[in-house]
Amino acid sequence: MTDLLHGGYRACARLTWRYGTTYYWGAAILPRAQRRHVHAVYALCRLADDIVDVGDQDAESRTRALEEFRGRFRSAVDHGTSDPVLAAVVDTINRRQIPLECFDRFFAAMALDLVQNRYRTWADLCDYMEGSAAVIGEMMLPILEPTSPAAFAPARSLGVAFQLTNFLRDVGEDLDRGRVYLPTEDLQQFAAEPELRRVTPQWRRLMSFEVERNRRLYEQAAVGLAHLPPASARCVDTALVLYRAILDRIEAADYDVFSGRARVPTLVKAVTATRRVMRSPRGNPDRTSAPNWSKRDRSA
Repeated sequence: MTDLLHGGYRACARLTWRYGTTYYWGAAILPRAQRRHVHAVYALCRLADDIVDVGDQDAESRTRALEEFRGRFRSAVDHGTSDPVLAAVVDTINRRQIPLECFDRFFAAMALDLVQNRYRTWADLCDYMEGSAAVIGEMMLPILEPTSPAAFAPARSLGVAFQLTNFLRDVGEDLDRGRVYLPTEDLQQFAAEPELRRVTPQWRRLMSFEVERNRRLYEQAAVGLAHLPPASARCVDTALVLYRAILDRIEAADYDVFSGRARVPTLVKAVTATRRVMRSPRGNPDRTSAPNWSKRDRSA
């Protein structure tokens, strides 16, 4: 590995540790060759997301910055780059044969965030999460080396489940950015008003509904564990359990997502990952003989 790539993967690992500790602890279970690719995909998505969300630039400036970053990414794919992080991302894409159209969908969703701040229905929100969340599951899947094409739909469900948990946890922060991700039809159904930033009976009923919807998504995602090799199954199971625990903490806080962020302590994350390393995995017990179905089979 070149010095550029080595430095790039180390930078991606630092970004994952700083901003995505659940991903970091889940990936820690994987062999190093796979782990670094998880870090690279996360780092790219994190950098793009920060352009959209972090700082005090206006929407026009953010749009230009996002397009510039997207252009640098495509140039790195087509011509190479001296940027360490992008070099690691391109290396991951090439080694794991991640379809480039996944990144096109992702960047399109990031651009949508700059012009749309509400979603009328659950279906509308799902259309957005197609590019901002489900596609992340598709990017990660080739890294996890699935043993069956049946892993594809659960991987997408897990990406959506993770993002919905983020939306439920970050209602207050998103309000600060002028965004409400919870579907308008749901807010109207329960007469809930997030702008009040108070836990009312209506808010509790809305959040209870959304949390149960989120848990069903995790149940759909968990089906995919049986279609992953052992280390990958333990990795995904760790992330799933830790993210689902955020929902428990939201409930324990009486759905108050305005005065603080629901967090799973680092010690709990470390213990959860360690236990999954030590116990028997739920995944496919025969990694060596299993075919790699990581590339999407559109006929399935």
